[in-house]
Amino acid sequence: MFRTITKTMFGATVAALAITASASAEPAKPECLAGAKPGGGFDLTCRLAANALLETKQISQPMTVTYMEGGVGAVAYNHVIGKRGKDGTLITAASSGSALLIAQGKFGQYDENAVRWLGALGADYGVLVVAADAPYKTLGELVEAYKADPTAFAIAGGGAVGSQDWMKGSLLAKAAGQEPKSMRYVALEGGGAVLTALEGGHVKVGSGDAAEMVKHHVAGKVRILAVMAPERLPGELSEVPTAREQGFDIDWPVWRGYYVGKDVSDADYDWWAQSFEKVAATPEFAKEREARGLFEFTLVGKAFEDRVKEDVERFKVLAKEAGM
Repeated sequence: MFRTITKTMFGATVAALAITASASAEPAKPECLAGAKPGGGFDLTCRLAANALLETKQISQPMTVTYMEGGVGAVAYNHVIGKRGKDGTLITAASSGSALLIAQGKFGQYDENAVRWLGALGADYGVLVVAADAPYKTLGELVEAYKADPTAFAIAGGGAVGSQDWMKGSLLAKAAGQEPKSMRYVALEGGGAVLTALEGGHVKVGSGDAAEMVKHHVAGKVRILAVMAPERLPGELSEVPTAREQGFDIDWPVWRGYYVGKDVSDADYDWWAQSFEKVAATPEFAKEREARGLFEFTLVGKAFEDRVKEDVERFKVLAKEAGM
């Protein structure tokens, strides 16, 4: 992965220099893998790292963003483990939704210990969205309408039954006093597909995240009825009330992070971790994060690994409560 001194004529001295260089040099061809179609949360997460690393000169050439849809990250997770476990040039986008699916065993035979968790560079929050011309102006109105006729509401989310978006939709069903398992849920591949279905009138409600919905909300294409945050979010969503403000005890924080293969060297892992820490402290990064509708949330290295493992355990409890 790393550029090192390769001439051997200087013997042990040059070899030592090569080792030192490899521990601190940038990857020759940095890549971020987004485990879904372009336009959703994984794409956003990769673009955040790619732009911020280049803007702050942690990398000297643009990072490639590649896509591998399937299972809302499951195919990418298995690909990294099976094919690129030692590849230190590659980071892969993840979210708290990834931890939820791992908790439910939906990433195949692998658990949260099958990769190395690198860091989180931003936070997001769940939202419930309707079409711009929908009759519902508040979360309360949507809940009452859903309660009156649950079968009339198709709810779209970026993932299968039991995914993070399904869980957020289930909170709507529970608020209306309905059984989450009987919800008419439409599983799509990422937030971009959810927006397309919502704007096309194919579904009535979208379950997603603020960062991937905010631009469409501001443009008047959809309407965010509530953010699942403890308090109102700053910036373009400052006028959107929280679910709590509207009388519903609904919170859904989301982190946006990255992992690398289990067998990536410590030198490679440390380069990424140190670069993330440097990037996160810059004003350039703050602008990149804000441009994507994300909020400050930086955990790198062991602190992030611990957070992921805590989330997996917490989501196991939530999944059981939802009857999964």
